Amino acid sequence: MKNQLFLFIITACTAFNTTAQKVDAFSSYHKINDTSYFRFHYDNDYFTSTDENYTQGYSFEIVLDALRKNPLNTFLLNDANASQQYGLSLDHIGYTPFTIGSPDVQYGDRPFASAIMLKSFKINTNEDKKSRLISALRFGLIGPGAFGKEMQVGIHEATGNTIPQGWQNQIKNDAVLNYEVIYQKEIFEIPHYFSLQYEASANVGTLNTNASVGVVAMAGLFNNPFLNTNQRRFQVYIYSKPQVNFVGYDATLQGGLFNRKSPYTIGSSDIERLVGQHSFGLIIQTKTLYFEYTSTDITREFASGISASWGGIKVGFTF
Repeated sequence: MKNQLFLFIITACTAFNTTAQKVDAFSSYHKINDTSYFRFHYDNDYFTSTDENYTQGYSFEIVLDALRKNPLNTFLLNDANASQQYGLSLDHIGYTPFTIGSPDVQYGDRPFASAIMLKSFKINTNEDKKSRLISALRFGLIGPGAFGKEMQVGIHEATGNTIPQGWQNQIKNDAVLNYEVIYQKEIFEIPHYFSLQYEASANVGTLNTNASVGVVAMAGLFNNPFLNTNQRRFQVYIYSKPQVNFVGYDATLQGGLFNRKSPYTIGSSDIERLVGQHSFGLIIQTKTLYFEYTSTDITREFASGISASWGGIKVGFTF
């Protein structure tokens, strides 16, 4: 009953739809079919020759069967007819305006912002229904305590790029506590060569409150992500994921819910409530290794903003 209630909430929320998910590890095409693996994810707009909006993100992700004893699993959803993967990740995201070399507030542009979070998650894969139910609990900090300034300044000094001067105007420290639910369902497949799915998700919390709906297409040589068998030891495939997002609240634009002293934020009336997004990528997997390159485009997220894009890589291994 609890699972059906959450799925109803997700479906209802897709009449709205959310802010883009950065450092995405939960889409079906990311699946590593093992109960023990490590994966590193890195996003940067440098891959698309830009330096604004979502400028950088990274994640250290680990899945272990031993994490089934994690007490935070009490708050995560369970499908009694599914197999489970249990994981933790450390995520960091950073945002900047277009002009980073000025110490002045860039009115009409995105504020500087960064957040760091620990995420506990559970992935339920139901082979009979060809579906996946994922839930995650994130907690952490948005603001100077997430050391976004130190990271970007260090990278720009090392690479000889423009040194950011405006981080003193960033979103101030505030708590991050978010709950996320994702449901994925396969609707058509040509075994090992093509898969078409839909995905719906919802986020509630202090970092963002939103929901999304999208379609996933996979093509190439791959094991079905909704099955737990490993018929193919080598996989190479591409994916495409268009989605529609509705933004309820976004602390990286509007400031934290509790600390309202940020020097510059985007007003609620200027937030774009409907946002389009498309991700495209290539994945290569062996029995023990994982490699991915992805590129994402997103429409503007606030009235005076512009569309944005970024690229990302993932590398991982099972053990």
